[in-house]
Amino acid sequence: MADAATACGTDPRTLVDALRLANDPGFERWREQVQRTGGCADPIHLQGLTVTRDAKSGDVLCSYSTEGEPGGRLRVACGNRRASRCPSCAWTYAGDTFHLIRAGLTGDERKDVPVAVRTHPKVFATLTAPSFGPVHNRPDTGRCRCGRDHTEGAPELGTPLDADRYDYATAVLWNNHAGDLWRRFTIYLRREIAARAGLSQSAMREVCRVSFGKVAEYQKRGAVHFHAIVRLDGPGGPEDVPPSWASVALLDAAIHAAAVRVSVPVPAAGTHPARELRWGSQVDVRPIGSDDRQELTEQAVAAYVAKYATKAAETTGTVDRRVGSREALDLFDLPAHTRRLIEACFDLDPHYPDRKLRAWAHMLGFRGHFSTKSRRYSTTLGALRQVRADYRARQERRERGLPDPDDTLEGSTLVLAHWTYAGHGHTPGESWLAATIARDIRTNRDTAREALADLPDDEAGEW
Repeated sequence: MADAATACGTDPRTLVDALRLANDPGFERWREQVQRTGGCADPIHLQGLTVTRDAKSGDVLCSYSTEGEPGGRLRVACGNRRASRCPSCAWTYAGDTFHLIRAGLTGDERKDVPVAVRTHPKVFATLTAPSFGPVHNRPDTGRCRCGRDHTEGAPELGTPLDADRYDYATAVLWNNHAGDLWRRFTIYLRREIAARAGLSQSAMREVCRVSFGKVAEYQKRGAVHFHAIVRLDGPGGPEDVPPSWASVALLDAAIHAAAVRVSVPVPAAGTHPARELRWGSQVDVRPIGSDDRQELTEQAVAAYVAKYATKAAETTGTVDRRVGSREALDLFDLPAHTRRLIEACFDLDPHYPDRKLRAWAHMLGFRGHFSTKSRRYSTTLGALRQVRADYRARQERRERGLPDPDDTLEGSTLVLAHWTYAGHGHTPGESWLAATIARDIRTNRDTAREALADLPDDEAGEW
């Protein structure tokens, strides 16, 4: 058995545990639970019961208890957005983000975003961090400053040419204040748009609204930068036509001007001097087109944002969970540059206790949300999840023979529920089998998507 496990690249103990599970009488039900979670890598375990009664007679229409489940537990998806923690839930999160972003670009009546929003001025802007010291890179013109021509994916890319002269303290402080920089940028952006339109800020609010959806991404050097869709609407949001003066060119100029104006002061503390944090000089603004003839299409932008919504600092080689102490860093195989960024967070934390640098050291100081949007940009992730939950609830009611609430009088049934947390995760064998289930689910969905793409437009629309 050990030889067979080694041949298929599986630890023998994992294979033994998988065989134990496969021979368990409750295996089929366990597999059904895992399939319902989408193959979640770290499911939440619940114990409890639900009872559905007729509100008038009190008769029990349906009841459920986890006592009959494998191990006496119900497994539900963890919902973690990080691909490094749960590829399955991250894939779902990325899909939701894609639909949220695309609805704000193309409109979607099912998500309460009018299709007319597609004609509103909109751009894809990228705001970056300034330099904290020269790093190894692959410039478009010539070789790296070190004199070498680095290959794509080379491990030294993004690392300092001289680590002792690299400003690690400012680098992590910049990450830590990136959310403040973005907030001030949105304020200055509205001011710049109003100034270019010849309006006061209060007057502009009467005729124009600025909407955005953004995502944070880590560069190889460990600095955060933001990608944002910025859109101009009428005063009511996407359902209102923007004023005649609103244009992509005006939006482009306003973004560049606002980025230059933004600054966040950091006071001196201990031996650390006062700093003035600003955006880097590389501000990129590109118009978003509605067809493939444009350089940047709506589909491409939505896919790009969704991709990075599930990634975090672990793309730089750091860990994807909090580090308890400096000594704990010895337990991880960290790149030297990444380790020094984390150590800088530990060093600075006593001097800036309100910034929680120690708690966010694994994120290289960044403590903001990776994916955010303005209130009227599009639908919400919560709304998308509710649609999915309602669909599954309807499936469950049909399977149990219960009436649909839409077909009955309001308040005709009463559901009593009691749930308690009972743990999370898988055993090694369960984890291996869950990963296999997740791959199968994704393969089936990709196959269905490809088949749908091959259908004529009129037939695809019926699906």
